[in-house]
Amino acid sequence: MNKDGPRIRPGVLIGIAAALALSFAALFRFGRLGPLDFWWGMGLTIALAVGLGFAVDRGYAARLSADARTGAARKTAWGLASAALLYAVFASGRLAAFKLFPFAASGIASVYGLKNGASVLRIVLLLGLVIGPGEELVWRGFLQENLGRGLSRGWGFALTALAYALVHAASGNVMLVLAAGVCGVYWGVMYRIFRSPVLNIVSHTAWDLFIFIVRPL
Repeated sequence: MNKDGPRIRPGVLIGIAAALALSFAALFRFGRLGPLDFWWGMGLTIALAVGLGFAVDRGYAARLSADARTGAARKTAWGLASAALLYAVFASGRLAAFKLFPFAASGIASVYGLKNGASVLRIVLLLGLVIGPGEELVWRGFLQENLGRGLSRGWGFALTALAYALVHAASGNVMLVLAAGVCGVYWGVMYRIFRSPVLNIVSHTAWDLFIFIVRPL
């Protein structure tokens, strides 16, 4: 048996990915999930996906525990530095986008419009405790990891990055899709190099909080 646990059947992976994609698509298309607003809907979707990932991947908990026990300070530092670098990339990209795309301003404003009607405290708590960490646990730690084990590390990275961008397409917001594409490639490369959910969680969560709350672009 593989030290990471048995490989997950491709059909199971496809089913989980499809369910996640449909939930994300509904959130980005309608700005809510049934009676839940965007933030509660996103938090619930991610929480359920994380739980499902741990349920079907019997080696996941052990991998995550081992990752958290080794070099936590170093991984935290790398995570924060990588979040700062990604923020700088977006700050530069924003200036370029305004010059290249006439729809850039409205697209970016639409993304930040998702905060309307939700308290800052609720967004901070959901981003910091559920959405930021959970997205990395699902997309990179579970999906990219298991696709990589079933196919190859390169295919695991490519397919996950593509899916991460495409699920945002339901929003009809080109700027959001481009942003998701950049983020998917960025965090996918990080995971492929370091294979550390902890490092990715720190990076994603710090970036989310900074770009949405601390200093929006």
